[in-house]
Amino acid sequence: MWAVCTKELRQFFGSLTGYLSILLFLLLNGMFLFVFPETGIFEFGYADMSRFFDLSPWVLLMLIPAITMRSFSDEIRSGTWELLRTRPISLSSLIAGKYLASMFVVVAAILPTTLYVVTLSRLSTGDIDGGGIAGSYVGLLLMASSFAAIGTYCSALTSNALAAFLLSAFACFTLFNAFGSLSALSFLPAGVGYYIDLLGMEAHYRSMSRGVVDSRDMMYFLSLSLSFLYFSARKLSRI
Repeated sequence: MWAVCTKELRQFFGSLTGYLSILLFLLLNGMFLFVFPETGIFEFGYADMSRFFDLSPWVLLMLIPAITMRSFSDEIRSGTWELLRTRPISLSSLIAGKYLASMFVVVAAILPTTLYVVTLSRLSTGDIDGGGIAGSYVGLLLMASSFAAIGTYCSALTSNALAAFLLSAFACFTLFNAFGSLSALSFLPAGVGYYIDLLGMEAHYRSMSRGVVDSRDMMYFLSLSLSFLYFSARKLSRI
């Protein structure tokens, strides 16, 4: 598993693509938070990280599919998948290695954003909400892990990397935003919208952003990630 993970990381950071992906994530967040007045964190006269945590899922929704789109699609397209399957490594280890590699890249992109917290604590005259920020980071990482699992599954579905990217981005968007939008429909019976909202990632991510790391929210993200990794194994076992 670790050999596969190391190989994927070497491949990702062996060109400028890996570094540019992380740089783009940081630049986009930095510009929206500190440059653009409409979304700036100082726009309302106080400093907090809520704008960052509102924006990050939408950036990750595009970044993570770009990271995972070649995980299996390139192996299938180039014919190296058959060679990999002859090696003395289990299918679950192959999937876990590629999945962990994508998560290392995501963590490498998110980790530098803690400098935003340091900057705010220096600039703010009052105390910042440490509990809310910690909960939001936990929620962001858990949501990113689900995005990565979805991207891994979509990459196993097709030999076309671009198609894998589009499928993954659409699936991540649907699971993150669609259920919240559906729950707001006026014709739904009372109380039904609440349960529909809970099917989507946004509700659980929003809950953790309040600083309360609920085990139910954690189990939702972990179950979602494990489910898509299982779907990946089922799909790849038939190739």
